[in-house]
Amino acid sequence: MSDAQTTRSLLLELLTSQRLAVLATREEDGHPYASLMAFAVTEDLRTILLVTGRATRKYANLRAEPRVALLVDSRSHTASDVHEAVAATVLGDAEEVSGAERDQLIAAYLATHPHLEDFASSPSFALFRVDVRSYYLVRRFQQVTEFHVRR
Repeated sequence: MSDAQTTRSLLLELLTSQRLAVLATREEDGHPYASLMAFAVTEDLRTILLVTGRATRKYANLRAEPRVALLVDSRSHTASDVHEAVAATVLGDAEEVSGAERDQLIAAYLATHPHLEDFASSPSFALFRVDVRSYYLVRRFQQVTEFHVRR
């Protein structure tokens, strides 16, 4: 297996095994803002799906500045995490989706989070598609691998 295939496999395993990510957006004054978010990833690793209420700070931040970062990790909250945990930073651009595209993507989101159906289906909540540019995968504390997926 090539290095790229190994990295892709590790990323897919991490992103499909975890249900929560930390989303970093930018406040109007330029400060970063972090939010814990349920997410889903597409099989090709090109898209991350997020749902948030339209009345939230993160919604306003996403609408004002689409560039985002997400952090997904495999921490177990034990001392071994320093050497065994895997983390991925995801860089991409977020866009709210609607209409037929929303219907298609919300089904993919709910396949990962069926318990969030009422939340995700409410008209007061928005679905965002993050078009991934790059992943930065960190293993064994300092082993960093870049994986670029932008179309």
